Amino acid sequence: MSAPLRAGFVGLGNIGKPMALRLAAADGVDLHVHDVAPEPVAELVAAGATAAGSVAALAAAVDVLFVMVRDDEQVRAVAEEAGPGTVVVVHSTVAPGTPAALEAAGLTVLDAPVSGGPMGAADGSLAIMVGGDDEAFAAARPVLEAMGAKVVHAGPVGAGTRMKLARNLIHFVAFTAVTEAQRLAEVAGLDLVALGDVVRHTDAITGGPGAIMHRPTTAPLAADDFWHGVFTHVAALGEKDLGFAIALADGLGVDVPLARLAHDRLGPGLGLTRGDR
Repeated sequence: MSAPLRAGFVGLGNIGKPMALRLAAADGVDLHVHDVAPEPVAELVAAGATAAGSVAALAAAVDVLFVMVRDDEQVRAVAEEAGPGTVVVVHSTVAPGTPAALEAAGLTVLDAPVSGGPMGAADGSLAIMVGGDDEAFAAARPVLEAMGAKVVHAGPVGAGTRMKLARNLIHFVAFTAVTEAQRLAEVAGLDLVALGDVVRHTDAITGGPGAIMHRPTTAPLAADDFWHGVFTHVAALGEKDLGFAIALADGLGVDVPLARLAHDRLGPGLGLTRGDR
């Protein structure tokens, strides 16, 4: 029987604590934890983890250090205290250049940001996007799978972060589009809570924005490509409905710049030319 992996976890906040609790319950993991707040540390100790008084002490006691702190500054501070030679899995969402900078400072790095929020962390359904070499990813994968239902090797160091930033671009641009639609709906006399219920219901059926994300490239579509017919229909429907929404907004005096931008860019973004439509 192989020895358990000695794992350290730094950052026991809203997402880090439930992630660490899943590691505490996982087979084959000897978990050690550190946080500046004593309450979550006590909770992890009650779940079977061992507390460390500092990041340096934690790093010295473990094989791999998992980090889920607030921002780049805190990630760099943890890395500096852990010291060169430490194997670090960075779950925090950081700047694109941070993982490579940490590796250049002498650490072995997997950047592994997560998507799914506290709910996904609690029930183990997180998506974890990992950047790093094949060997390091293969070694870490069983532990990552204790915390996430979808673990994706995005590529070399930094690729996990780049994938998370692309994923969150969708998230927050969509949120901004929602605020625009809410303003239009409110002026049009609609119940915004009911609209939200409809959006969540239909996105659960159709897949939301991810429903169009099946092509391996953004290159223009050839006429005989399967997706050409699908996206021609999507663009025609989208341009029609966006046109109607813009006309409604114009009639009500509501500014909808994202809708206008989408009307212009939907077809080209799908890989279609004006002639295709």
